[in-house]
Amino acid sequence: MNPDGLKKLLEQVRTGDMPVDRALDALKDLPYADMGYAMVDHHRALRSGHPETIFSPGKTVDQIVGIARRLLEKDANIMATRAERPVYEALKSVCDRVEYHEAARIVVMNRKPVVPTRTTILVMCAGTSDIPVAEEAAVTAETMGNRVQRLSDVGVAGIHRLLSNREKIQAASVLVVVAGMDGALPSVAAGLTDKPVIAVPTSIGYGASFGGLAALLTMLNSCANGVTVVNIDNGYGAGYAASMINRLADRGGGDQSPEGLPTLREDC
Repeated sequence: MNPDGLKKLLEQVRTGDMPVDRALDALKDLPYADMGYAMVDHHRALRSGHPETIFSPGKTVDQIVGIARRLLEKDANIMATRAERPVYEALKSVCDRVEYHEAARIVVMNRKPVVPTRTTILVMCAGTSDIPVAEEAAVTAETMGNRVQRLSDVGVAGIHRLLSNREKIQAASVLVVVAGMDGALPSVAAGLTDKPVIAVPTSIGYGASFGGLAALLTMLNSCANGVTVVNIDNGYGAGYAASMINRLADRGGGDQSPEGLPTLREDC
């Protein structure tokens, strides 16, 4: 249940349109529902503004569907991350508003109309191989109601590609910068903007990259100011953090986004 839904329910009780017993039934599994294999947190949207996200790896398809059903009872917007196509196919049976973002491996269900932020998140990645992690960040941020712009394949091996996009970099309220290999892109990007940079190391690279550890250490040791680092391949975490920062910037009356940026679709 989100804050708007709770306010509506309380108003219905106040006006007498909803009996107290029915309201109690609606609230009885708040803040969570015990399903045996999962404690579904219905209170998360009230605390953080966004409902619980289903992390798919390690769960059976039946478990994912069961959790989604329980969240849908509260009319929640739902994201299932790291979801393969069989998960998407199964979730289509429980909701008629389901969208699968294949590159990001994210299923979005029951998405409500949202007004996108005026301010913008820029998600950029160093190489084409980093796009899946970058898309995980971008789709997460879009689903949470942010205006998002993307830049792909702008790594430091051809730095002119990055420098030709300085206006986009400087116009964003927050940047998510995704890179594998040597992980140098976030430091360079942070040197071109006065906005926060969320660095995402990926597991892309040859043997001595150690599955993304080399990129992670590079980003943690960045000499540029304003760089914050999330875990290896954690596009979801970066997109969520960027959303929180961008929402603050939007409420603070930040600059309007450049003309021509894509708007958030209002339904899935």
